[in-house]
Amino acid sequence: MRWLMRKCVICGRYTLSRDKCPVCGGEVRVPHPPRFSPEDKYLKYRYLMKKLAGLLPVGEENEKEEKEKKRMVATTGQT
Repeated sequence: MRWLMRKCVICGRYTLSRDKCPVCGGEVRVPHPPRFSPEDKYLKYRYLMKKLAGLLPVGEENEKEEKEKKRMVATTGQT
């Protein structure tokens, strides 16, 4: 099934026009998210791009372990 509804990027209005917004002439895009599939073929590529863009926390487990060690040292007085 094809999506008929489009949303203007500039003014945010919805339209059925496929090429440009009839009000402001801006670019229109499909406002619906892509379909979800548990067998996602592109998951590893999306994950890699988010990791490279800095959107995913890298090494969060190590940071938690270091904070826990610092807390233990501070409470026991050991160095």
